[in-house]
Amino acid sequence: MMGAVWSLLGILSGAFIAIQAPINSQLARGLGLPVAAAAFSFLSGAIVLGIIAFAVVRLQGISLDWKAPAPWLFIAGGMLGGFYVTLSTILTPRIGAAALMAFLVAGQLLAGMLIDRAGFLGVAVREISLGRVAGAVLLLAGALLIRLY
Repeated sequence: MMGAVWSLLGILSGAFIAIQAPINSQLARGLGLPVAAAAFSFLSGAIVLGIIAFAVVRLQGISLDWKAPAPWLFIAGGMLGGFYVTLSTILTPRIGAAALMAFLVAGQLLAGMLIDRAGFLGVAVREISLGRVAGAVLLLAGALLIRLY
């Protein structure tokens, strides 16, 4: 049962990404600068998540261990997210939301396969099999078809 719930939450998360791209593109049009729209997207998200994190810490009576993670981890995810949001903001009006989502999923799959193969940052190692390669090729073909037609 929980597997279905997690899968549905994954689909919902993907839908949020699809909805976020045109919202940020519209904000960029209004502001006149895509990177400013991305910055405000991150700022509003940081504020909301900061409030939620503070509330959870208080409600659960826990404290965060700021010394445990490697220092670069505090920056890396935000930097990568900043590039993603900025590029999505720029690309959405140029190639459309569906094509962008198709290429995003294709890029995520290819990177995910490499992450799995290398066991990057403790991810369980999974070999790159013929089935995985076939799935990636089909996904890339689908992304190209969505872009071209």
